[in-house]
Amino acid sequence: MISKTVDKKRELSINWKLLRQVILGLVIVAAILFFNARSPEKTSAVLSSTLRYAVPLILGALCGIFCERAGIVNIGIEGQMLFSAFLSYMTNVWTGNLLLSLLVGMLTGAVLGLFLAFLSIKLKLNQTIGGTVINILATGITGYFYQTGLTTQGKLWNIPLGPLAKIPLIGPVLFNNPPITYIAILLVIFSQVLLFHTRWGLRTRAVGEHPRAADTLGVDVFKIRYWNVIIGGVMAGLAGSFLTLEGVGMFERGMTNGRGFIALAVMIFGKWNPISSALAALFFGFANAMQIQLQFMGIQIPHQFVGMIPYLLTIIVVSGFVGRSRAPAAEGIPYEKE
Repeated sequence: MISKTVDKKRELSINWKLLRQVILGLVIVAAILFFNARSPEKTSAVLSSTLRYAVPLILGALCGIFCERAGIVNIGIEGQMLFSAFLSYMTNVWTGNLLLSLLVGMLTGAVLGLFLAFLSIKLKLNQTIGGTVINILATGITGYFYQTGLTTQGKLWNIPLGPLAKIPLIGPVLFNNPPITYIAILLVIFSQVLLFHTRWGLRTRAVGEHPRAADTLGVDVFKIRYWNVIIGGVMAGLAGSFLTLEGVGMFERGMTNGRGFIALAVMIFGKWNPISSALAALFFGFANAMQIQLQFMGIQIPHQFVGMIPYLLTIIVVSGFVGRSRAPAAEGIPYEKE
């Protein structure tokens, strides 16, 4: 009897949560349609800017999800993004080959992921310190070797998806983008399926929650952790490549500008779930797009205060005002095989 009551309460809680999400979604859609009817150009510009800003956050959050679902804390996403942005940019300057530049950026992220995995798994270094080492290393090397006056030989081009790109409002925003944006969207879906509907995902989550039990059942804990951190590095490399090959088309010292840390907040906001984290990244992207729009509107307040909006949201999220988020139980704990 008690069990049935508990199950019924849980079912009602899930249904109420789903209803709230549906209501919120309908309110957002209604607001977008309302503003589009009044000013289609501005609405399209804000939505495009939202997606553009969200892409590196989505990829950075996916990096964090793959690492932390396997029990490895990755504070070095910022450094992975920055180093990848620098090397993909320099490859584009030297060769003019955009595909090679993209591959170099992904490889850079993977190598830094391997470095973090080695520090965390083999040497059992404090994982927060390991990530901080990567951030400092990336900041120092890119700042030292960067040269002003360099020019690239182009950016990744937009690829319109046929008739889909002509759909009013959403067509130009979703279906007329450069390749990395499409890759980010596909990776969200792929990661969701991989983590929650495959044997690999089940083993990854088991390693992140209870590595001893997973090891007892024959799962290679070290191998799973190595591969997940490397895969996460590839995604951070994609995020860095986006900034220089698809975003601004150039490199500046410290150009990641805290995006790696915001990606961690996005991951927490999304409760270590790829789709929820992508929606959270869009929320942060919208906040950034709005602060830019407010500056263009000439609001009579210092632009520094408007520019603080995305970072204030980050503080609010990390502080727990969006509800409790439970990290994987074995996160940050080195595993000792008996």
